[in-house]
Amino acid sequence: MFPSKLRALPRASHYRFLSTSTSTSTSTPITSVLIANRGEIALRVGRTASALGVRCTTIYTDPDANSQHALSSPFAVNLGSANAYLDGERIIKVAKEQSCEALHPGYGFLSENSAFAKRCLEEGLVFIGPPWKAIEAMGNKSRSKDIMIKAGVPCIPGYHGGNQDPKYLLEEARRIGFPVMVKAVKGGGGKGMRIAFNEQEFLDKLESAKSEGRNSFGDDEMLVEKYISTPRHIEVQIFADKHGNAVALGERDCSLQRRHQKILEEAPAPNLAEDIRQDLWEKARAAALAVGYEGAGTVEFIFDNDTNEFFFMEMNTRLQVEHPVTEEITGEDLVSWQFKVAAGERLPLDQETIAQRIAERGWAIEARIYAENPSQNFMPDSGKLIHLKTPPISESVRIDAGFVEGDTVSSAYDGMIAKLIVSGETREVVIRKLYAALQEYEVVGLSTNIEFLKKICKSPAFIRGEVETGYIQKHNDELFAPEVIEPERFAQAALGLLSKELSTPAPTIGQGPHGTAVGFGSSSGRQFTFIPTDVEDGVPVTVSVEQLGRNLYDLEVKGGGLDQSYSSVVCEPKSPSISTFFPHTRIESTIVTDGDKITLFQHGKQTHLTLATPSWFEKALGLKDAANSVLAPMPCKVLRNEVKEGDKVEKGQALVVIESMKMETVIRSPQNGTVAKLVHKEGDICKAGTVLVLFEDAQVD
Repeated sequence: MFPSKLRALPRASHYRFLSTSTSTSTSTPITSVLIANRGEIALRVGRTASALGVRCTTIYTDPDANSQHALSSPFAVNLGSANAYLDGERIIKVAKEQSCEALHPGYGFLSENSAFAKRCLEEGLVFIGPPWKAIEAMGNKSRSKDIMIKAGVPCIPGYHGGNQDPKYLLEEARRIGFPVMVKAVKGGGGKGMRIAFNEQEFLDKLESAKSEGRNSFGDDEMLVEKYISTPRHIEVQIFADKHGNAVALGERDCSLQRRHQKILEEAPAPNLAEDIRQDLWEKARAAALAVGYEGAGTVEFIFDNDTNEFFFMEMNTRLQVEHPVTEEITGEDLVSWQFKVAAGERLPLDQETIAQRIAERGWAIEARIYAENPSQNFMPDSGKLIHLKTPPISESVRIDAGFVEGDTVSSAYDGMIAKLIVSGETREVVIRKLYAALQEYEVVGLSTNIEFLKKICKSPAFIRGEVETGYIQKHNDELFAPEVIEPERFAQAALGLLSKELSTPAPTIGQGPHGTAVGFGSSSGRQFTFIPTDVEDGVPVTVSVEQLGRNLYDLEVKGGGLDQSYSSVVCEPKSPSISTFFPHTRIESTIVTDGDKITLFQHGKQTHLTLATPSWFEKALGLKDAANSVLAPMPCKVLRNEVKEGDKVEKGQALVVIESMKMETVIRSPQNGTVAKLVHKEGDICKAGTVLVLFEDAQVD
């Protein structure tokens, strides 16, 4: 149960002589737990629980019935509908029916729900998290800031009051001074947050944030704060026990973000003066003690790069997604600490020992592997993982994942596929190792951010540690520069398809538009036309293949500015890979096909191609140009239409706002034109590829 893929961490008992504890006689060991979460965090908690001899019960929903966490324990209960992970009463009932002593909430879902934590206590369950009163105090951003100010923790200027009239909030924004950030007071995870750069857009941004707050947290109360233009997101991992002890386990820099959500996290924070680092730790401990905290928590700060000032942002009263980087620089299993503290034990290490560990153990970076399309404003994606190859696990490379090849990433939940954590002696070494590990990561079946993460690893400013939350926007041209596809990639794609055809018995009926291998009998030539899909308006490239003998070919690549010939090329198929000896080099590629979509991995880089449908086949089937419609890019719910039928719209104008994976996405017009029909109304559930908007005669630029 729960096979371990973690970097080997020292056993806490090995360091017991370093603990602040003088006695553990008051502790009551936990022997059974219900893990009230899903995916990689459910598996992560389960691995540590099993290592501690704790019996685990997992829960799952209908979409997760065949998920890895549902299959990981012989004690698994189906909750039914997709949103049942939020059904606290049902989960508590399951925990009691399964004779569980404790409940671990993971992160997200009910992990920061004070009412749920209180109900666990009332029902005699040990809630492996902070006291419900601490969750309640820190869960309200307005109240938490009042507490922090009294505790001497600096807070960013803003309005945290109860008057929620939009006009009043606008007046407060004017008083604070634009730009401002509007945030849901019960928000988190980047949801319910918008930046208003000027007065004109404030009310629209406010309404959008309120809508996301209602959908994500059931609450649309907002606060308004000064927006710092060049901020860093630096957070401190804290831990406290039931005996009044609190420690800081170092800081993490989480500035690399999109949609206000983190994609890269590292520890320690780069380019941070030691006196500021120690002050951050001390203020985080003060924050924990101010609310009588117990267990794992994270105090988040906004750090102003221009002034070197930092301000309290919020406290996350749970284990964070990025906790593995802290585990790597401390050598401690934080989930194990959670179980020990919940059982009444004292903290395993004191502050001095932790500081010494961090000084000795180097650096760690975590990259979140997401199902999303960075080139489409990081639009979430979903689908089946038809091909998945991960980097080898080692002492310095760790993967926390919730999926294996063949699993489906559902649109009902967050699209994180895995976390890749790399550690090493220095930051420079870790960045190089992270890049190398990303080169070995192969995912087919949905869009991912892996290629984008590689670009960050090669970005000079990131390598120098010049990070800020607006990094992606600031370096947009560099990070989204068009990729040049070498002619050998097209050649390898053609040879890969040909090898697959030649190794598959030809059917006698039902041939597709591209035909099948003709066996190179009377006709020894083939042509394949590919359209690159990683670039806008990809130009077709044709590869002509002539077989000279067994595994021996001449090739010609033409189109898109390419005109290259290769003679006497030897191709050795090793499905799904091929090894090809060109006149000038040997290249190994992995080619994965899904219908007419081709994904090629070569030299650590991924390329997406589409096999062009022959024009005669399009004509025969009456296929129409889809330029006069806008399709749903993923399974989604329509939140609202931003235009009316008959409206004239311009390219880039907002048409429809949809929700998928708990995130709002604005669908914009791909062209100038007139809206003929809005196919769906507010609240409609749509499949991927469903028509959302129909245009009259298209005006394509």
